[in-house]
Amino acid sequence: MLITKTWHDVPSSLDRNGQPMRIFVFAPSVPSYPNAKFPGVVVFSEIYQVTGPVERFAGQIASQGFVVACPSSYHEFQGPEAIPYDDEATGMCLGGHLAFRAAFDPRVLATVCFFGTDIHSATLGKGKNDDSLVKVRKGDLTGKGELVMIFGKQDTHVPRAGRDLIRATLEDANVPVSFLEVQAQHAFIRDESSKGRWDAALTKSMFTFMMEVFERTVGRDLGERVAGNDKVEHVC
Repeated sequence: MLITKTWHDVPSSLDRNGQPMRIFVFAPSVPSYPNAKFPGVVVFSEIYQVTGPVERFAGQIASQGFVVACPSSYHEFQGPEAIPYDDEATGMCLGGHLAFRAAFDPRVLATVCFFGTDIHSATLGKGKNDDSLVKVRKGDLTGKGELVMIFGKQDTHVPRAGRDLIRATLEDANVPVSFLEVQAQHAFIRDESSKGRWDAALTKSMFTFMMEVFERTVGRDLGERVAGNDKVEHVC
């Protein structure tokens, strides 16, 4: 499926300088069906904003029949241009954490988080002020959309203790989550300047898993969710 790329500057009260947040939009292009409607997906980028790898990742989702919005997540501190992958621009990856925070919104039907670096930081004494897991324990994520967490087992940004903490907190709160730990390093889906960590085959596998979740939840109009008896019968 062909896709188009556009962008929109949206006013933001969070920007101290009064500049808008640029949102890049990747959308399916079906000229013969001008009234076609597609479900929406938000791709939160790493700290480097909408770089080449992020564009290609978003484009792949759009080509499956989704309108994909990519906000310039670091807009409070600089313009919408992508930040170079160099030592001067090196910083904490951001997208997985922002996606996790978005999952608390009841309008979100499904969330897939890659890496989620900052989620566990406050509890593990990393000096962050994030309250994501506190909100989970309070039940703020219970009864919301489906969640998928993807981590590399060799990811030094989110070590085993952090992953165990995130998993246990989500499961104790009865959040519908699929928790995937794969044999890979941090940012293994980045196909440019990956510092030797890009795993194309594994990225393809995780992308397929992600699309199954999106197509089953966001890609279908199932109507309002009705809470029922979710107890699983113990039968063979």
